[in-house]
Amino acid sequence: MKKVLVSLVAMLCSVSGFAQYSSGGFSLDEENMYWGVRFGMTVSSLSGDLSSNLDLGPKVGMTLAGIVGLRPSDSTPVFIESGLYYTERGAKKDKIRVGYNTLEIPLVVKYGFKATDNIALLPFFGPYFSYAFSGKTKQYDGTSSNIVSVGSFDEKKAVTGGLKRANMGFKFGVGAEFNKLYLEIAYQVGITNICKAEAYSSHSNAFVANFGVNF
Repeated sequence: MKKVLVSLVAMLCSVSGFAQYSSGGFSLDEENMYWGVRFGMTVSSLSGDLSSNLDLGPKVGMTLAGIVGLRPSDSTPVFIESGLYYTERGAKKDKIRVGYNTLEIPLVVKYGFKATDNIALLPFFGPYFSYAFSGKTKQYDGTSSNIVSVGSFDEKKAVTGGLKRANMGFKFGVGAEFNKLYLEIAYQVGITNICKAEAYSSHSNAFVANFGVNF
């Protein structure tokens, strides 16, 4: 983790070398592709009757990603962006913590316009697809006040009835770019029922705030 943070700081410190380009990719006359890194947080939750039954609240996690974007036309500030995101998701209540880690691939369309000569705003919208590769749920063991750790996808042991690994939904928000420094806020709405238990339904939603650099 320390190596990742050191690398991000080093890239941010070297951003002045990219300052000769206009923000938002509007001077991409020679090439129409860009790439970047993102680091930030998610405030995730599980909606539906599962969350209501367990009275689960939001849980804060980390986001780390590499992205790539394409501007199909030099005359229109429309961008198509995708990438690979590592995100920490879940929900919690007191000592009960439902957690799982996902790999996520979004496919969003951005429209850019200049707020000032140096700042570009880019609202965006599009679907995302994710797969949870690991997860642990901390819960009461059922016979005492002891806390035990079980797999979040275990339908026999997890207090949630087990979660499904695959998920999809929609992401919308707005990004701001200043001399290749990039900041975005977004909200993700899950449309897949990720609860294995037939008696419940649950959807994964999240508020996202990311910071990064575009090259």
